[in-house]
Order: sequence, then C-alpha cells, then structure tokens
Amino acid sequence: MKLKNYSPGKQALCIVLAAFACCCTDAAVAWGPARPAAGHTANADAEVHGKVLSDKNEPLVGVNVILKGTSVGTTTDPEGNFRLTVPENGTLMFSFIGYLSQEVAIGNRSEINVQLLPDTKILSEVVVTAYATQKKKDITGSVSVVDVKNITRQPNGLVSGLLQGQASGVTVISSGQPGAEPQVRIRGINTFGNNTPLYVVDGVPTQNSTNLNPNDIASIQVLKDAGAASIYGSRASNGVIIITTKKGTGKVSVQYDAYYGVQVPKPGNVWDLLSPAEEAKLRWIANKNSGLAINDPIYGSGPEPVIPDYIYPLGKMEGDPAVDPAKYYINPNFRTDDDYNKFYRIIRANKEGTDWFHEVFKPAVNTSHNLSVSGGTDKGNYMISLNYLNQQGTMLSTYLKRYNLRANTLFNVSKRIRIGENLTYTITSNPQQTELSDLNIVQTASQMAPIFPVHDIMGNYAGIFGTGYNGNNPVGTLERLKDNRTLGNRLFGNLFAEVDVLNGLTFRTNFGGEMYSGTSRSFVYPTYENNENTKYNAFTQGSSNGYAWTWTNTLTYKKMIGSVHDITVVLGNEAYKSYFENLGGTTRDYYTFDPNYTTLSTGSGIQSNYSGRSFESLNSQFGRLDYAFKGKYLLSGTLRRDGSSKFVRYQYGWFPSVSAGWRLSEESFMQGAKWLADLKVRGSWGVMGNQLNVNANNGYYTFIMDKAASYYDIGRTNNSNQPGFQVGQIGNPDAKWERNINANIGIDATFLSGMIDLSVDYFRKDIKDLLYNPAVVGTQGPGTVPFVNIAGTTNRGVDLSVNFHKNLAKDLRLDLGATFTSYKNKVTRVTDNTNYFFSTGRALNGINYVRNEVGHPIGSFYGYRITGFWNSTQELEQANEQARQVTGNAEAVYQTDQALGRFRFKDVNGDGIITADDRTFLGNPNPDFNYGLNIGLTYKQFDLSAFIYGVQGGDIWNQLRYTTDFYASFVQAKSKRALYDSWTPENKNATLPIQETKMTAATNGSPTSYYVEDGSYLRLKNIQLGYNVPARLLSKINVSNFRIYVQAANVFTLTKYLGLDPEIGGSATSFGVDKGMYPNDRQFLGGVQVSF
Repeated sequence: MKLKNYSPGKQALCIVLAAFACCCTDAAVAWGPARPAAGHTANADAEVHGKVLSDKNEPLVGVNVILKGTSVGTTTDPEGNFRLTVPENGTLMFSFIGYLSQEVAIGNRSEINVQLLPDTKILSEVVVTAYATQKKKDITGSVSVVDVKNITRQPNGLVSGLLQGQASGVTVISSGQPGAEPQVRIRGINTFGNNTPLYVVDGVPTQNSTNLNPNDIASIQVLKDAGAASIYGSRASNGVIIITTKKGTGKVSVQYDAYYGVQVPKPGNVWDLLSPAEEAKLRWIANKNSGLAINDPIYGSGPEPVIPDYIYPLGKMEGDPAVDPAKYYINPNFRTDDDYNKFYRIIRANKEGTDWFHEVFKPAVNTSHNLSVSGGTDKGNYMISLNYLNQQGTMLSTYLKRYNLRANTLFNVSKRIRIGENLTYTITSNPQQTELSDLNIVQTASQMAPIFPVHDIMGNYAGIFGTGYNGNNPVGTLERLKDNRTLGNRLFGNLFAEVDVLNGLTFRTNFGGEMYSGTSRSFVYPTYENNENTKYNAFTQGSSNGYAWTWTNTLTYKKMIGSVHDITVVLGNEAYKSYFENLGGTTRDYYTFDPNYTTLSTGSGIQSNYSGRSFESLNSQFGRLDYAFKGKYLLSGTLRRDGSSKFVRYQYGWFPSVSAGWRLSEESFMQGAKWLADLKVRGSWGVMGNQLNVNANNGYYTFIMDKAASYYDIGRTNNSNQPGFQVGQIGNPDAKWERNINANIGIDATFLSGMIDLSVDYFRKDIKDLLYNPAVVGTQGPGTVPFVNIAGTTNRGVDLSVNFHKNLAKDLRLDLGATFTSYKNKVTRVTDNTNYFFSTGRALNGINYVRNEVGHPIGSFYGYRITGFWNSTQELEQANEQARQVTGNAEAVYQTDQALGRFRFKDVNGDGIITADDRTFLGNPNPDFNYGLNIGLTYKQFDLSAFIYGVQGGDIWNQLRYTTDFYASFVQAKSKRALYDSWTPENKNATLPIQETKMTAATNGSPTSYYVEDGSYLRLKNIQLGYNVPARLLSKINVSNFRIYVQAANVFTLTKYLGLDPEIGGSATSFGVDKGMYPNDRQFLGGVQVSF
C-alpha cells in the first residue's frame, strides 16, 4: 500500500503511549547549559534540544515532550534526542509509559537533558500475554519477562539457547554443535515424549525457533502456569514463550551490528589418555594379571614392550623389507572386492601419540552481520532487517550458515483500522553430526589408540583394522562428508488487520504460518582403513516441503466502569493445519566420486527410493475474562475447546483455568510500609491438553508391503511370489487428550522505590492420561504399537527471580538479575501390568540401565551398586559360604565372576547372593536446581556485563569410561586411571578394578555405579566490555551511536565431571547419558554497533 505524505517526523505509537502516562511528579533530574540572554525577549520563541535517559542511563525512544498547556510537542528519537521550538517562559512535560512524568521550566536554556525514573508504584509496564497485552501489575498468572539486552549480548544464533538462565522456571541444555536445537523445558519434564514449549512469534504459534534472528527480538515473555498459558489449550502443555519482534518508530534509523571471533576447542589431554608407551605397559600388566604369556603382535614378547616403527605390517621396524614403500597399494576409490583384496597397507607408528581430539576439533571462526532500517509516523511504521550468520564448528565439516530477511510494517488506514505484516525469510545450510549415540564422532575420537596416525605413509587414512566394538578413523569420516550439502528455505510470519468496532471493542484477524522446503545430498565413500569396512559407494539425494498455517480471529472488549471495575473480555476462534511431504532416492556404484558428476541417474548399481507425507489439523474456540476491582482484587478465567485430527472418537477436549491476585500494597493497612513499593499474591489452577506425542495416524491401522515378510508363493510355483500386506501400525481409535493439571501460588514484590524486585512461585503439575506406547510381547505380531492413555507423572518445584538496580556513585550504576529453578518429578503410573519400563538405546552389554519406574524420577540410572573390591581370598570364601547356606546349593557363589581385585556389588535385597534383583537406582539426571546471574556495570562511556550459569545436582552416566578405563579386549585408547589407579595387592584403595584382558560381569560387563558421576557445574557463560564513543564526537559525522566491544563466552567451567562437558541432553525419558557430546567451546570475539 502506498501512503501519501509519509513523514517520519511524528510517531503515532508514542502518542498512544502518552495517553496512558500519569502521575506528573517531579521525579527526574534535568540538566543543561543556559541559553545566552542577549537578543532575546521574555516571550521570544527559540529552539530547545536535549536527550532523555532512563534510570539506567540508556536513551529512551518515544518519550512525549509537550509544551504544557498546548498541543505543541514531539517525541524522542531512537537515541533519546528531541528538538522543539518553544517560548522561553514555557514548561516542558516529559511522559513515558512505565516512568514517572517530569515537568521542567525552560527558562533561558537551549539544552535540557532529562533522566526519567521508573514508576514502580503503578507498575504500568505492558507485558504481551495470550492474545493480548496486560499491565504487569494486573497479571495473575506466572509470567517471566526476559531482559532482551542480556540475551543479545551472547554470541549464539539460536534464540532458544539464549534463554538459558534468563528466566526462572526454564531449563535449557545446549550442545556446542552449530545449529543444534537446544532442549528447552519449562518447569521440568511434562511427558514421555515431546517437551518442547510453544513459541508464539508475533502471534503465530510454532515449535521451531531455530530460524529466528536474535537481533530482531523486542521482547520475550515466558508463560509458565495454567493461569497464563491455558488459553492456548492443547499446544500449551509444555509452556509458552511469546516473542515480539521489533517495530519502527520515529525518524529513519539505520543500525549496523557485527561481530567476528574465534571458537577454541578445549585444550590439553581432554580425556586424560595414555601415551603409546604407557598403553603398551598397561597391556603387559593386563596380560600378567590374566595369567597369559606375553606375545603381542605390535609390542613383541619380551619382558618389556618395544614400540615398533610400524604398526602395519604389525610390529615392523625400519629397514624391514615388509615396509618397503614399493609394496604399498591402496586405491581409495576402489569399487570391487578384488581391488580391495590387493591392498597392501603400511602405517608408521606415532610414538609420541596422536591427539585425536585435536585432530577432530580445530579453532573455527564465528561472524555475524546485521543491518536494519526502521522508522514511523502517525500513518504507520516499518522495520526491515538483513542478517548473515556464519558459525563454523570446531569439529571438522560442521557449520551453520544462515541468511535472514525480515520486514515488519504497520499502516494506520484510519483512526479505527490498522493493517500490517511481520514476515521473515530464511535460508539455512547446516550439516550436523549425530550426538550421544554409539560410534558417533566424539566417541570414536576418544577410542582411537594414540599410536595410530591420522594418515599412512602415502597420505591415505590409517585405521585400527580391529573387529568388534572398534571405532573408525574420525578424521576420515568427517573429511569424507565435506561435499555433502543441506539447504533449507523457510518463509514465516503473518498478515493481520485490526478494527476498533466500537469504543473499547476491537476485532483482530491474524493469518500466519510458514512455508518451507529442504534439499540434501550425500555421498557414501568406500572405506579401507578398518577391518569392518564399507565396500560400496552410494549417492543419496532427497527433498522435502510443507506448510503450516494458523488463522486466529479475536474480539477484545475493554471497559472501565467508574474507577472501580476494570473488565477485559477476549473471545476467539483458531484453525490450524499442517502438511509435510518428502521424497528421495539412493543409487550405488559410481565410476567417479567427483561431486560435480554424481546424480541419482549416473550410478550403475542398485537404486532405491522413498517418499512419505503427513498432515494434521486443529480447530479451537476460546474465551477469557479479566476483572480487577479497585486495582487491588484481580480475577481471571479462561476456557478453550480444542479438536484434533489425531484423535478418532475423542477429538475434542475442554481446557479451563482460573487465577486470582490480591495487591496487598494497595490496602490501607500497608500504607505505612514505605519501603514496599508493591506486593501481590496470586494463585492459579487449570488444565492444559497435549497431543504432541501422537503421530497423525495413531488412531488407524496402517498396512505395508514387505517383500521379505508379506510376499508369499500362493500358487506354489517355487519361482514367484505374490505381493501381500502386513500390519505397519496398530491403530488406537480410543486415544484421547493427555491432561496437564496445573496449580501455582506466587508472590510479586517491589522494594525500596524499585531498587529490588522479587518474584517467587511454587507449582505442581499432575499429568493424567499420559500418552505412551508400551512394549508388547512378541506374539503380538508385526506393527508399531500405538500410543495409549495409560501412564502418569507428577512435577513440583519452585521458581525465583530477583533484580537489583542502584546508582553506586555519579556515572556508576550496578544492575543484577538472578534466577533460580528447582523441580522434582516422578512417575506415578506406567501400565496396568507393570510399574516400570526401560528406555531404549540405553544398554551396556545388553543390560538396560535407564529405568522409568513408579515413585522414581524420570530417566533414573539403574544397575549394581559397588561397595568396594574383593581384597582377599578370605572375603571371597566367606561370601560364597553365605551364598551356599542361603540357597542350599553347594556350588553357589555370592557374585558372578567374583575374583580378587574385581568390583564387589551390594546385596540390596539382603538374600545373601547377587542376582539381577540386586540392581537398584544409582542416581538420576534431573538437577536439584539451576541458577543464573546477570551482572551489569556502567561507568560513563564504558559498560561491563557478565553472565554466570550453574547447575547443582543431576547425575551423568559417563558411557565413554566403558572403553577408556578398562583394558578388556578392545584395541583402543585407555585412560591414565587404568594404569595408575587400578587395583593391585599394594593399592587396594584404587578407583578401578584390576586390569585384565577380558571383560567380566564384575568389572566393565555390567551397569554399575562406577559410570555415574556428579553433573554439577558453574560456568562463566559470557563477559563483555563495551565503550560508547561520546555523542559530541559523533555529531560531526552524522552518527548517533557508535559502540565497540570485546567479549568472551564459555570462559571457564567449574565441575568434577570427567567428560568433555557436563551439559548433556537426550530424550525425555533418557537424558544425561554421555556417549560423546559436542562440547560448548570457548569463544573470543569483538564487535561494533553503529546507528545513523
């Protein structure tokens, strides 16, 4: 739409805000030089200019500056500056929502600078909540307001990761891998499946925040209880994070923000591994302890090991004919077994030891550029931004490249009609590596023996050539991925219109959503450096696309009856639909591996393809009533009806909530407490639904064709099969809504004229009819088990946030913000037939060690508790005699594989013998509490900020110790603990058992408490020092603001955990298991912020 007379001189938004400003008290400080008196009369008009600052010495944009008694006025620009022509004998009125108004006599001054103080008494800060805005003082639900300035100081391209420690009740677990979505949980774990909160960006619901540019964010609110979030119904069970992006105001403003830095991997011997010589010594000890003759193919058979010059051919020395380079033959691009069988490998030993971690992880650059243009008048406003983020991962072949373009506009068509849009388009390239799974890159790097070099004598990859549980060359794996590509496109946003139908009655229609597409291509190279190699090559290409839209229509009615009754009513309808499809294929056997020539049609071997689609929809009606009596007694109620296409017989669910608040500080009996600016108690109860865990076809049987399982030779021809179908998924038409019953009690308080503000909440959540797909017996037959409403959990805890602001001296200000989050959960029900289940993919030698059981926390670790070692034959004989007496079996032994120096397990059930029934709970990954502390200091033109985050409690299962701490039969790297802190007759107070050449149930063959470590840590997440160039120097070059800064992130971590990083994620029912986590790296960078 084209607007006539579009001038950025006036700002309609600020005029609206001025209408709410009140309490015109002299609560600000004004300063400025006197205007020369010569040539001026008493009533002459002259130009006055100046700047308006907040109590934090930050510019305030949109402050109304009006000549008292007239309509003459202006508003401050983004740098807080104003300019106005007024008479000398006039008085200027400064007003801004959330601050005490100020009147200043002009006199003979040409410059008037004003500092406004917060209006803590009326608490008129406006907070965006569900489908509306509310004054902070009127909120009866549990809402955390995030200080956006604190999060944008951190060099993280993902908004969800920036929330860590910034809002009470929010737990964030981040990986160091570029683009890896952090796990965000609001008030703990709510369900066995998807616990991701709902993000509402400019009114558009989504569960994807990865493409949002942090520089575009204006505000973030976290809705934590039913009173605040239940109006979002079935999508709010995991909490709601409301994000509003920036809008334009005032004159045209151009801002450029950029930083450039480097990420540095963790230094030193990160896994504390042995050198080749030490590892050879450990081999000798293990063979001796196992009673074996020493005859090692690499280190020889002498009384002491000898480090060879070559490890392949095995154990050869320089000059041996077997290592003649003329014999060497490897064709990395082999295509046949005959070619592979001709290979002759020659690998020189690295006697100093290869540091595999630092071969995989290298320093990497990180840069961001953000350019925005904004402005506005009484006709409308606009904000356009462009962002480029390039975060190279410290792990080879990992990175995040993202381009963001945003356009936000608002047009005032008339006094009663407004239209606008908020749109962002994102292009992303982000190849990622699998974490926390067996044989991932980090795990294989920890396992590779240091005597192996990265490359052989001709520059091809070197390897172990071992069988069984042996890792691949991680450098080879990563470098073969360098030509793989992913590309994603996403258009996200909304179009909206608002009409003031009557005074106080507003209709809003909002159509928003996303359209996305993605492509990927990858090539599987044949491998030759391992004994278990991939002997084929293959190319895979795929694409996907989809959309999701939400159409929301609301009627909002606001009415103040006298000065006593304040009523707000919201009624609405919302429709949601999503669609996704993908397709792709794979072809084998290429004659050239050049990525420029590999397509699905250029291979000569087996071809395969795949495709799929899914869709779902929701239809909802909702209403909300907010009532305040004399601003002291607050009541709110919501009701939402949701219908989901995922359910068959019980599609619709009703989700109510009620909340109330009492502002005690407004009572007459509290008026003498001058130190107390505001005090409010509040409580809420409500029910929220959940259907995120259920796939779209859960209610229906599906059938598939499987050539191996469902084809049959019906005609008995012995040479042909007829196609048939088998069950792919069992349907459950009786599935219904999961219910989250939520109760909350809270206190909000402000002390000492706004110097301190405090918010405390206690909550309890009971999950009923939890959707869970239980295990079934094998005789059930094929088909995926559906989700059924059978399980339950409970969650309770405390949230706390405290903020402190004080001017310590002239030009010196201190700002502190602290958050505290604690929750305790437990399983209350599993099925009718059992009270526990083991999490899949979490087993050691086939024995599961993550157990979810009624009465215990979700994701608890389970196994044998170690009480010490078997230190004497007398101990063994006494224990065995006890076992014989208890069992009546003359051949009974107390513990399987018991022997001197091995672990002794605790007899938990007291029956005198160790069996599987003696396994017990060893810990759980849920933290006791986590906390964050933001520190800000400003002195004149300098500013210093720091952010500290910590977790207390929460155990970690360190699976990497399974291979590094026990010699066993694995030809892999070993820790120094294995050599220097293992049991011997002279060292019975050791940490590890006796080192042997075989795995036993009493060493590393069973899940035990040895693998459980304390995951507590404290981390200096961020520290930044900035300098603002004085305005008097910038005015000469038409620059309004110029700030430079230096910064460090993940500066240090204090922890007892022995792994790379104690910040370990995972699934809802199995997290805190470290099988190789991409660590959060230290970063150093510098940046600049310029405004024109």
